[in-house]
Amino acid sequence: MADTAAPSPTRALVLGNPASGSHSPELVDQVRQLCASYLEQTQVHLTTGPGDATLAVRRALQRSGEASPGTPDLVVVIGGDGTVREAVQGLVPAAGNATLAVVPGGTGNSGYKMLWGDRPWTESLKAVLTDSGIGGSARPRRLDLARLAETRNYVYLGACSGVIADALITAKDLPLKGRERYARAYADTAAGYRPYPGRVTVDGRVVHEGPTVLANVGGGRYRGGRFLVLPDSLLDDGLLDVCVIGGGVPAAEVPELTLNARHMGHPATVYARGRTITVERTDGRRLPLEHDGEYQHGIGATATFEVLPGALPVWAPAAP
Repeated sequence: MADTAAPSPTRALVLGNPASGSHSPELVDQVRQLCASYLEQTQVHLTTGPGDATLAVRRALQRSGEASPGTPDLVVVIGGDGTVREAVQGLVPAAGNATLAVVPGGTGNSGYKMLWGDRPWTESLKAVLTDSGIGGSARPRRLDLARLAETRNYVYLGACSGVIADALITAKDLPLKGRERYARAYADTAAGYRPYPGRVTVDGRVVHEGPTVLANVGGGRYRGGRFLVLPDSLLDDGLLDVCVIGGGVPAAEVPELTLNARHMGHPATVYARGRTITVERTDGRRLPLEHDGEYQHGIGATATFEVLPGALPVWAPAAP
């Protein structure tokens, strides 16, 4: 990720999602207080439903005129990957000088992990606000995004068809929280999963055709906060990675294999990179697909992803 020339933030919009996996009013207040102790202005918005984070960011970044309290130059998202995904939809088209910072408050929090690893959020956010923090300074960086052609939505963390997508449906009925909830859902879904007939094309070249357990396009290396599905992915190389696990791998073994990237050595695994990646279900039925932790119920049999190099301004650890 390359550094970008940008001043330290002075005005923040803090987004909290009460419906996210590990939301708490105490967490929101802690973030607000930390921002307020360093910045000139801090506003808090609690989302009210799907799509509200996108609208809140758009409204905040479109303010102008002397009567305005000031346009934020920092958007702090407290939530999971789905909340960050919504904020990105509003931020990227009209970011201006605004940058994104992420505080984990969801189920998997893979987007936070791909930026900060397991560093506590208090350390990472303080590094953003002060331009220096425990373990090193933070800088605004430019991350690649994908765009899902069928919906025109931006893809922040990554997208996956197959068992990882269907695990989101299973997770809704589990009385667990955090990453344990998704890990259990992933294992339960994989235990009885039947591969779908699929095809994956990278820059016009077919790299896989046949039974498909999953096809992950991204983006971030982790899914569900702990499963290393795209171990070789870089966030700023101008390319999308895709990992396909075919029917030659028993679906029930996939969660354990992807926990530490052991799927990469299996002959039924295909790994490729490109600028445009198309994932299809060849029997014409709806492709089971999620991106950034949100199941895509309205998708058809095909999903095409196009890379948007350096499209997202986000705070991350400074390059060594």
